[in-house]
Amino acid sequence: MDFKKLPLALGLVFAFTCGAASAQDGGTLQKIKESGTIQIGARDSQIPFSYKLSADSAPIGFTNDICLKIVDAVKAKLGLAKIEVRYTMLNSTNRIPLLQNGTVDLDCATTTNTTQRQQQVDFAPSHFVTNITAAVKKASGINALGDLNGKNVATVSGSTSIQLLRGARKSGTIEVNEIAGKDTSDGFLLLSTGRADAYVLDDVQLAGMIASATNPGDYKILKESLRQEPYGIMLRKDDPQFKALVDETVTGLMKSGAIEQLYTKWFLSPIPPKNANLNFPMTGAVREIYKNPNNKGV
Repeated sequence: MDFKKLPLALGLVFAFTCGAASAQDGGTLQKIKESGTIQIGARDSQIPFSYKLSADSAPIGFTNDICLKIVDAVKAKLGLAKIEVRYTMLNSTNRIPLLQNGTVDLDCATTTNTTQRQQQVDFAPSHFVTNITAAVKKASGINALGDLNGKNVATVSGSTSIQLLRGARKSGTIEVNEIAGKDTSDGFLLLSTGRADAYVLDDVQLAGMIASATNPGDYKILKESLRQEPYGIMLRKDDPQFKALVDETVTGLMKSGAIEQLYTKWFLSPIPPKNANLNFPMTGAVREIYKNPNNKGV
């Protein structure tokens, strides 16, 4: 290295660092204004919340539509004619770190709002409530969670489902052989190929995968539930301006009834890629969070 140029190099590093820190200090809205871009965390296969129709397509889905409403609100707030939306595919293990380090500005999928996660990130008002249960093949003879004893059960690494299943094992309620899939579609593959006897996950996600399966009539979802869980859009902590805008937008969708139209679009109508209808009516728990928006964690 030319040491005569060292002061200049150090000056450039210092200036870059200060600039990055300044943008971070300005919060997410300042970051978006300066870049003209918003970064959204999405998923490949979480039907009907966040999923892709092909490797090159942009994600679509119920949560994605809500986040695009937030993009519109940000655009209006900043007075920008256009904001470029860039997507990053996340999974259960990297979603929080990549949100915290600024890679993404919003996590727009099926993240459960937990009090533990609230120590690391903020959540928008919950947009869905699900039940953690199991999908099995109808021919398996499994009709209740208790029937899982001694069975091979698929879960997803980094999910709350795996924690609940382990909790049940510790309490002696259910003793199973746990097989972890790297993501939701991988977990269903374990079930469909017979490597797992059951797949423990959120009921609505199970319904989405079954609807898109080659032989959907081969599967059923158990009626028992390990726990009800609220889904929330994640954003960085300690960013009150951005959080206020996100909360206002999501609450506005609920109060205006617009979110019910989105619900009908994704849960009660044919959706791509196979034009399957999940036929998943709105539960009382979902109606309650739309009536009284909140971001309470479990």
